[in-house]
Amino acid sequence: MISSNIKITVVGLGYVGLPLALSMAKRFPVVGYDSDVQRMRQLADGIDRTEEVPESQLRQSTLTFADNLDDIADSNIFIVTVPTPIDADNAPDLAAIRAACATVGGIMRPGAVVVFESTVYPGVTEDICGPELEKASGLTCGTDFFLGYSPERINPGDTVRTIENIIKVVAGQTPEITQLLAEIYGAAVPAGIHTAPSIRVAEAAKVIENAQRDINIAFINEVTMIFQRMGIDTTDVLAAARTKWNFLDFRPGLVGGHCIGVDPFYLAHAARAVGRDPEVILAGRRINDGMANFAADQINAYLGGPSRVLVLGLTFKENVRDLRNSKVVDMVRTLRRQGHEVEVHDPIAHAEEALALYGIELQPDLSPDRAYDAVVAAVAHDAYRQMAPAGLEQMMASDALLADLKGIWRDERFSPNIRRWCL
Repeated sequence: MISSNIKITVVGLGYVGLPLALSMAKRFPVVGYDSDVQRMRQLADGIDRTEEVPESQLRQSTLTFADNLDDIADSNIFIVTVPTPIDADNAPDLAAIRAACATVGGIMRPGAVVVFESTVYPGVTEDICGPELEKASGLTCGTDFFLGYSPERINPGDTVRTIENIIKVVAGQTPEITQLLAEIYGAAVPAGIHTAPSIRVAEAAKVIENAQRDINIAFINEVTMIFQRMGIDTTDVLAAARTKWNFLDFRPGLVGGHCIGVDPFYLAHAARAVGRDPEVILAGRRINDGMANFAADQINAYLGGPSRVLVLGLTFKENVRDLRNSKVVDMVRTLRRQGHEVEVHDPIAHAEEALALYGIELQPDLSPDRAYDAVVAAVAHDAYRQMAPAGLEQMMASDALLADLKGIWRDERFSPNIRRWCL
């Protein structure tokens, strides 16, 4: 039976932490904390700049936001949902999770349970986070406080598979902590709970989920490159192949973001640590990381020389504002190196963030009088899907190239002089 004095603090209020905190707040007293002061102020005013949560939901929730660390010192459950990116050498960057441990460790009291949701390789929670918490708190892990792990499975932009509809994996440092976490998460996640036998198993399960998807997409990307040389339409091939009941229906494309484009490197790091060369994992990453250059090279070959190019979409995924690890950026940079004048438009990305992260200035609107030599559909935002061919052609030169990486207008009719290329 869950104690009536449970008080939860969710540390990190991004794409993962905010939906989780709101879900937990339906059942428990929950405080949200984030090191981004501006983010905290916006959320307190009912504004979620990621647009994952509507203002009405924020205002109706009992979730509160901590102005300072004293406001969360009396919490007994801390759930850490900070980012775990990679560095310039594709090695795990644990700076944010270490900082979160220092923050939580500095204020937590004996009896606290610290749960991590950030994607990591097996061993990080117990071998790195535990000692970091001990150092910051002066308490002993496994005696004075306890660890837990429950990997996030949030799918940004997905209004169907929300946190309440996705089975939650939980694991604790002891059987008692595992049971406690199963009850707490179970109260907030109607989809159900899977209790893993150890924290390491839960960590491993999460890191292979995205690595497996990455490898499957890499296979489709590689056969796409092969079929392009053969003059075979990959979309037609996939349509035929998926009529078999056990065919895995993956599509070619740019693979970025903060999960699929990152997590395989965490698994590869863990493999090397135990003396195993992660051949398949890294082969998949090489293929997917190379797709941006492949697309740019194909576009460049069609154009035949320096041209004016419009790229539609910059975020890593359709209908999501998140720009982290967007592979569209790599394609834009390659096209510019090849001598093309490239303009970028994205109806939902934050222009200031695009400029700060990548030095890319987003076009504020789509002008019908620009006469682009090529239009590249890089991200399938709804706003682009709703564009009619006639409106698109108004922005294009008479013999322009439509490089439809996402197949948005695959079945639409265009003027005969418009050249078309799809992955």
